[in-house]
Amino acid sequence: MKTWKKVLLITGGGLLLLILVAVGIHQSNKGLVTVQTGKAQRQDLASVVSASGEIKPKTYVNIGANAFGKITHLYVKEGDRVKKGQLLAQLENVQSTADVAATKASLDASRTDAVAAEANLNTAKADLNRAIADADRNRLDWKRAEGLFQDALISRAEYESRKMTWQTSEAGLAQAEARVAQAKAQVDSAERHIVQTDATLTRASDVLQKTVYAAPYAGVITNLPVREGETVVIGIQNAPGSTLMTLADMSVITAEVKVDETDIVNVKLGQPADVTIDAIPKKVFRAIVTEIGNNAIVRSTGVATSQSTSASQEAKDFKVVVTLSDPPEDLRPGLSTTAKITTATRSSVVTIPIQALTVRQQSDLEAAASEKGSVQAAAPQKEASKEKKNEEIQGVFVIRNKKSEFVPVQTGVAGTTDIEVLGGLKEGDEIVTGSYKVLRTMKPGTSVKVDNSAPKKEENS
Repeated sequence: MKTWKKVLLITGGGLLLLILVAVGIHQSNKGLVTVQTGKAQRQDLASVVSASGEIKPKTYVNIGANAFGKITHLYVKEGDRVKKGQLLAQLENVQSTADVAATKASLDASRTDAVAAEANLNTAKADLNRAIADADRNRLDWKRAEGLFQDALISRAEYESRKMTWQTSEAGLAQAEARVAQAKAQVDSAERHIVQTDATLTRASDVLQKTVYAAPYAGVITNLPVREGETVVIGIQNAPGSTLMTLADMSVITAEVKVDETDIVNVKLGQPADVTIDAIPKKVFRAIVTEIGNNAIVRSTGVATSQSTSASQEAKDFKVVVTLSDPPEDLRPGLSTTAKITTATRSSVVTIPIQALTVRQQSDLEAAASEKGSVQAAAPQKEASKEKKNEEIQGVFVIRNKKSEFVPVQTGVAGTTDIEVLGGLKEGDEIVTGSYKVLRTMKPGTSVKVDNSAPKKEENS
């Protein structure tokens, strides 16, 4: 055989072999899906609820105007630290001071009148005692005169004179008793006048006291919207001039955050939290949940649902207050903050990446089993109700023998990236974690190829 024929035969055989290999590879890769995988692994897990809000002191008070008048002195400025009882502001008090002085003088006069009335009562009582003695003596003289007159020892004129004297003393006794009663009434009137004047003095002193403003407790002046010389008003809430200043007790600092309605059911009193403050980066403050609101707040308006006149389907939040354990001294109310509340912790549990979880309907799983020719899996399909077929089952795709197998799982606490598996998997199982497009369309029994290199950016479909 000629050389060129041998070369031709060898070349043709090689091409045929290459074609057969290519066809074999194509057939083996037919239906093959490239996936990313992860492992079911044992680790510690924490469920965290994140919420944003602002720093607020636990105790603060808006010191409002208690009287109408001009501010004559402001003894503090915004940012000052004050002690309990320290003088903060002074309003004009000329009229109220004069009222107090006049009322005190009137009270002194009333007390003097009471002393005079008491002395008059004592005099009247002494006169009454003298009148009683005179009446008793004259009555005895008249009785003796009556016996002597009957024995004809004295004249009728003397008898009638002694009788008249007795009657006169009796009238004097009645008059003395009336004067005592009158003196007692004067004493009672004087005492009541003292009480009345004392009440007037209390009122005038209260009016005077309301022109002076002192710190109810130690704290920091966080807001001072008025200036010296301005006129303040009373009884108009949130009106200019009605609030003099805001005093905050910065010894106990809280972060008031808004938690989404879907997460609030997991938040409980006493749970720990990590608080970060935008103005103090790269520092985390420990805190604890101390208050949970009961009324939902509409996110767009900030109004509680209990105050809304109509129902709303908008997103809602709940107020949660966490108290910082060791706040810095220079912290200011109103600073933006984020609180990460740990609602549950698990130690050494089997976990999987959250993105590996997917949902399939019972009917889809049974259909896939039928395609594989599984009589045992197809049999329940005939007896299953429509509701059972539409039931959604949560699970993951586990790689076994280079094929995907859908395994239903029970989940527990969800962390930031991983979720606890209560049943269905064991540690070390290789599960499909991506891509999202693959997980959405993958069927049980699909042949897979694992590629855990950096995934390419997918187009939205």
